Amino acid sequence: MLQLQALLFLCLSLSCSATAGDHDAPHDLVRLSCAHASYPTICVRTLSAYKGPAKTPRDLAQAAVKVSLSRASKVSAYLTQVSSTINKGNNTNKKERNALGDCVEQIYESVEELSKTLNELKHLRRDKFSWQMSNVETWVSAALTNEDTCLDGFEDVDGKVKSDVKKKITNVARVTSNALYMINRLHESRERSWINVMEDGRQ
Repeated sequence: MLQLQALLFLCLSLSCSATAGDHDAPHDLVRLSCAHASYPTICVRTLSAYKGPAKTPRDLAQAAVKVSLSRASKVSAYLTQVSSTINKGNNTNKKERNALGDCVEQIYESVEELSKTLNELKHLRRDKFSWQMSNVETWVSAALTNEDTCLDGFEDVDGKVKSDVKKKITNVARVTSNALYMINRLHESRERSWINVMEDGRQ
């Protein structure tokens, strides 16, 4: 009887351990994948909170782009609203108006680039993989450049608008930088795996 109880206890323990291991696996992958990202703390926080699948480098790349796209879209709407309000008011700060106007266009373009990137990541094909990854790397790099250019436009502007815009754009730029890292990581990991398969096949 004691042996049976011990056996049941052992089975239950192993089952619980396996379940816990399965549950922690996605979070372990996120932590491992984010370790060398541009902003690892932000990377872990945003991807750990992501509700979709996060079991492969492709999942993480898509998740990172979705986070960046979501935040860029919200900032784009915010900039459009602020720019419209300032243009309708009596604001005489020409530099601020011009910086905002440029920023509206630049972040809108970032949203477009990130949207194209997400769509491409959803339709990756082995025979076009390198070409597709080259495209998405170019698009996300362009989105990041637009965000940096937006910040540069406020260099000679003072006031609350600059402070708010800087905070929001910096946040978007950081998650976009992490998204680019995840895309580069996906590119490298997939190419390595296919090279290994090809080498194994020749042996």
